[in-house]
Amino acid sequence: MSGETDLIKLYSGRILALAADIPLLDRLDNPDATVKKRAPLCGSTVTVDVKMRDGRIAEFGQDVKACALGQASASVVGSSIIGSTRKQVETARDQLATMLKKNGPAPDAPFDGLQVLMPAREYKNRHASILLTLEATAEAMEQAEQANCA
Repeated sequence: MSGETDLIKLYSGRILALAADIPLLDRLDNPDATVKKRAPLCGSTVTVDVKMRDGRIAEFGQDVKACALGQASASVVGSSIIGSTRKQVETARDQLATMLKKNGPAPDAPFDGLQVLMPAREYKNRHASILLTLEATAEAMEQAEQANCA
């Protein structure tokens, strides 16, 4: 019974509110890059479109088909992503993975809102879904930068 209670605590009101209000859900016309990522264990998917300007995200769109935790992560990322550099996104991705897998601190600003997902540390089967948006965004930014250099 305590496992069920822990799961109920995991899906806090804040996480559910974030999941219900994901920003930037419209896909972009003519993005610089698009990346779709899937979490094999749970089947969550995220597709990210980016447009870059001067090494920063100028426009962002996402299609999120994930559990509430993956949706909450996409919500925090979507509300903070515009103006971010690839280094900031990669750092946030790495910090989020460390937070979940090694009990590290929450990611730095502007992605510090991801700290709401700290209770998910104990649910390893949810980590991939939580990481999807940042992983897809980092990869899309890399592709966009490579395309602009070609």
